[in-house]
Amino acid sequence: PAFVGAMQTLYLGAAAGSRKIYVNVDRLKPGAKSVKYHSHSLQEEFFLILAGRGTVRLEGENRPVREGDFFAKPAGEGVAHQFINTGGGTLEILDCGLVKADDVVLYPDEGTLLFKRERKAFNLGGAMEGWSSDPNPPAGGAGE
Repeated sequence: PAFVGAMQTLYLGAAAGSRKIYVNVDRLKPGAKSVKYHSHSLQEEFFLILAGRGTVRLEGENRPVREGDFFAKPAGEGVAHQFINTGGGTLEILDCGLVKADDVVLYPDEGTLLFKRERKAFNLGGAMEGWSSDPNPPAGGAGE
């Protein structure tokens, strides 16, 4: 079926009442990106390409994906990911994983952290400016 916008997500697990595991189908039109490049601190995921062709940006590398491809993504900062539909038709991805309320999502391209439970995002560039772990900063420095 047709959908509006560049991407559509069908929240199948939530619709079926699942609370600890999510099961989504992401549908991307040609040229569309799934979400911003990101990693999860606690949330493990796996992906099955249901239809189409595209690219997954995974751990800083672009890798081709096509119907039938399957891979898992462990939790952790070093495993950021994003799908891009580089094909001519709709790219459909089964996206499943653990629901972790205390998950922290890192968006490395933007230097942003999202704390899911609190629904608050912080830009690391601005938030960390002037901060130091030194408890004895030099005179006139941060902390005075």
